[in-house]
Amino acid sequence: MKLIHKGKVKDVYEGPDSEDINSKDKLIFVFSDRISAFDVIMNQEIPEKGNILCKFTDFWFKHLDASNHMIRVIDKNKLLVEKLTMIPIECIVRGYFYGSLVERFNNPNKTKSNHARSILPPNFNPVLASKLPYPIFDPSTKSQDHDVEISKKQIISSNILSEKDFEYVKDKSISLYNQMNKIIENSGFIISDVKFEFGFNKRGDIILGDSVGPDEFRLWKKDLYQEGRIQDSYDKQLLRDWLIQMGYKKKVDEFAIKGKKPEPPVLPLDLINKISQRYIFAYEKLTGQKYNNHFPTFDY
Repeated sequence: MKLIHKGKVKDVYEGPDSEDINSKDKLIFVFSDRISAFDVIMNQEIPEKGNILCKFTDFWFKHLDASNHMIRVIDKNKLLVEKLTMIPIECIVRGYFYGSLVERFNNPNKTKSNHARSILPPNFNPVLASKLPYPIFDPSTKSQDHDVEISKKQIISSNILSEKDFEYVKDKSISLYNQMNKIIENSGFIISDVKFEFGFNKRGDIILGDSVGPDEFRLWKKDLYQEGRIQDSYDKQLLRDWLIQMGYKKKVDEFAIKGKKPEPPVLPLDLINKISQRYIFAYEKLTGQKYNNHFPTFDY
């Protein structure tokens, strides 16, 4: 296979030639066990993560009411997809006051933008992890280095999307988040936020692309949820929280001023195993399907 792009956690290859597949129109996604946080790839991998991400993407693409670019799963961590002209924004939908939204809301001068406040309801006085009155669309740029917020005005003026296409991806993203909520609500989880990516197919239609899994959304257990505090997560937020506690996030911000990234810390084995087990646990609870692997699953 010819490598086309090596991402933070996913590698993209040119699709194979066969009687029914033209390599020019197809790609192969290979989901690795790599994990990143704050736009830095960690040196250690998370066992089974690539397989779980592939299975999650297969599940969501089959259950969400939206055209997507998936053709079929061709291996435990490989997905054959239709090649799209990707729209260079991350379509983030937030249902709770959490993550980067909190930092941007509380420190608008740091980002030199009032965007976080402008997309929230007027006179909104949020509490950490509180449910928002309605899901909000909070797009960002897509970058290998550092994603930043981007407004509707910036997207349209930069000719990334027309106003009509912007409204389409906004409405579709919120619709997909609501669909995921309905599917997840009986699994004992809460989906705090999610990131979608869209692209134009060869017919010029905008369809759902990339992948949908724990690297793209935050999951909290309903029975442990309590607003006003950091939530116990079943996604890679577990890694982010550990890095913040270790002071690594502060170091990332300091290096970013110089246009650099710090060397990632060594992850403890118990954290690596816990992340792996939680990905597996979330998959089994959400899909109702047993994941056969050599790691035991625990009800954390």
